[in-house]
Amino acid sequence: MKMKLRVVLPVLVIVLVMIQTSQGKERFRPYEILEIKRGATQQEVKKAYRRLVKDYHPDKNKAPDAQDVFVRLTKAYELLSDPERRRMYDNHGVTEDSPNFNKKHDYSQYNRFGDPFDHLRDLFGDNFNSFKSSGGSRENIFHKQSITYKAYANTLVPNSYKQPYLILFYSDWCFSCAQVIPMWAKLVEELEPIGFGVATVHSEHERELARKVGVKELPHLVLLTDGKVTHYRESILSVVKTLEFIRRKLPYKLVQRVNDHNIDEFLDGWMDNRVRVLLFGKLDVVRLRYLTAGFKFRERAAVGYVQVTGGDTKEVVDRFKVDIKKDTLLMFQEDTDTPVASLAMADLPTNTIKEVMEKHQYLQLPRLSNQVVFDSLCPLESTRTRKRLCVVLFTRENDEMEQYRQAMREWVLSHRFSQERVRFTYILLERQQQFVSAVTRGQQELSDPTLRVVVLWRRGVDQVKLEWLKAKWDIGPTNSSSEELQSTLQRLLSANEVLNGEAVLEQLVDEHATSVFARIANRMIELSEILRDNITMDELIPAASLVLTVGVIIAGGYVMSYLVKIEEENVQKQLGARGLKVDRKGKVVPELKIHELRAETYNGMIRLLKPGCRTVVLIVDRESKEKLVAKFYKHAWPFRRNKTLMFGFMYIEKGLSWYKKILNLTLPEPRDIKINPKNCIGTVLSLNGHRRYFCMYHAKHPEATRRPGYYTASGAFMGFDSENDSSDGELDLERAAAQPAPVLDSPDHLPIFEDQLLDGLQNWMDRLFEGSTYRYHVNYWPEFPISPSTWNTK
Repeated sequence: MKMKLRVVLPVLVIVLVMIQTSQGKERFRPYEILEIKRGATQQEVKKAYRRLVKDYHPDKNKAPDAQDVFVRLTKAYELLSDPERRRMYDNHGVTEDSPNFNKKHDYSQYNRFGDPFDHLRDLFGDNFNSFKSSGGSRENIFHKQSITYKAYANTLVPNSYKQPYLILFYSDWCFSCAQVIPMWAKLVEELEPIGFGVATVHSEHERELARKVGVKELPHLVLLTDGKVTHYRESILSVVKTLEFIRRKLPYKLVQRVNDHNIDEFLDGWMDNRVRVLLFGKLDVVRLRYLTAGFKFRERAAVGYVQVTGGDTKEVVDRFKVDIKKDTLLMFQEDTDTPVASLAMADLPTNTIKEVMEKHQYLQLPRLSNQVVFDSLCPLESTRTRKRLCVVLFTRENDEMEQYRQAMREWVLSHRFSQERVRFTYILLERQQQFVSAVTRGQQELSDPTLRVVVLWRRGVDQVKLEWLKAKWDIGPTNSSSEELQSTLQRLLSANEVLNGEAVLEQLVDEHATSVFARIANRMIELSEILRDNITMDELIPAASLVLTVGVIIAGGYVMSYLVKIEEENVQKQLGARGLKVDRKGKVVPELKIHELRAETYNGMIRLLKPGCRTVVLIVDRESKEKLVAKFYKHAWPFRRNKTLMFGFMYIEKGLSWYKKILNLTLPEPRDIKINPKNCIGTVLSLNGHRRYFCMYHAKHPEATRRPGYYTASGAFMGFDSENDSSDGELDLERAAAQPAPVLDSPDHLPIFEDQLLDGLQNWMDRLFEGSTYRYHVNYWPEFPISPSTWNTK
């Protein structure tokens, strides 16, 4: 026991010390330090770091803990900007720069600075030199161009939106990789000078990157554009096939074909806020250097290619006086007749093309169409001495406003302010309402800022100083607004002048954003390309078979439903021809027919009824028939599917004598009955022809209210009594309640109007089917009187 205590006590001491140490040390939480969510992108991480590091930089912030906060910000940014370290932290909480965690693979043991395939030469002998190129600089080309996961995520992916990258995955123990060294060196020589990025990845050292990209075999070639990877799937890796692969996978219509028929349409399309670039050449295909230039400036320039040797381009060549022996570049802004830049050489260098496009990438009076354009034209500048001003003309989206924008362009050309200090732009009120409301907030005189001019100075990301011109922009000969604009700019460009207003801006609406349907279509195209690139034929056949089977089943279901629909329509037509109503499902809709009880229908409706069948008859006169039969129809409608029921009505003028007889048959002793026909209107009789009894409903009948103690013999409610001796009549076995005691009269004597006669019919019918209503038995059914032929029922 003592030995156990001696072992346990030191362990407990060590555990307590570790707990105290862990509690005393503050846990490093990089996401909380940078004030971002766990799923933030690399761009959001970088933006948050730049925002916070400005506030806590020791040179600007003199707080005692500013330096510590700055160090923690830098440490958090370094961790989250490294994909491998970030993955380790997210999965395992590892944040320490321990040697085991931060250790990178040592390329020296793989002859990174020598020949990476010496080990293969040891295995295959000197004949392996046949796979080498004669140049010694090419022997280590793979290792020289190798990148890490961090470089891929932080450099290549962001840059791929402006520059396409060709990446080759290789391994040291890969014989096929050694064979493609000459081909890869040739590609590097061809693509790097024209603006392509090339890189290699050692798949053994960067397994996480290889897994993420989807590398399944080596060597493996991918094209990286717009942050998306496209796989090379050809069985043979060659220079020609690789160049074809690049042309095929670059975005569609980077360079548009231009000829005599579409030249005006191409040049006049500058309302999309992009300059126009015309390239003239003799080749039938567009050169890759033109494609890379168009890829880099696709948001700012529309590039067109004119083949000078084509038969449909002669007018374009003559129009701009192009030398067909040289490659020519022309750049156009709003003026489609005069280029703002022109360049003609036997072979246009890629860097020269990009420099010209970089210099003239904006129109003479560009539109603030999204936040990127606003940030480029109106950058941040916090110092007064070098403040950069942005002049914005507010216009509307109609053709009449173009003359005012043209006047602004002419003014800009005539005054020649430095673009490094002043940029001139315009904005459409209908498209940028949030921006307009932000800069006009609190100024009543600017309720309609059409043709007003404002001068902006951006002090922060969303903070601006501003000053409005007092006069609207005008195009007349005495244009006071132009003089005011000139004097205002000269005054504000001085170091001591400050703009008198300020505002807080929101992000500009992206006017060039694609619609929802276009994004869905593009996404579907991307998914199809991903499936095509990542699914082999062996995997595609079963998947296609499954999809085809499901498609056949769905198609068969639609065909069957169509045939069933046709059959239902035919059935409906056939039943409709027979006078029957049919619902949408093809079922016959039961109709409720109310027959007149008269001498011709008497036997069928009462005397010859089958066992269990009953006829419910409403007593009316000629004046009340239309109103009471309609209400009776509504009460009877819920029972239309009951095949044991028949509904009808009887004119009291026709059947009064018959009605007196059946009432007399219920009395113990026959006597003369005097009945007022008007009091019989609204009476409902349920007649069981086979069992020879009937039940009665009337608004004044005690059963209509179901009050206890108010059962009465038939006819009492109409002014006469009838006796019912239990010794003379037998109890009906179907009756649910005992025979009631007779009473003299109804408890109330209030008048009942015609439209109230059937108010209690629904409850009475419920009791009728329960078997709880009183039954009046008769010995036989008397004859129904025959009406004169001249009696009119209408």
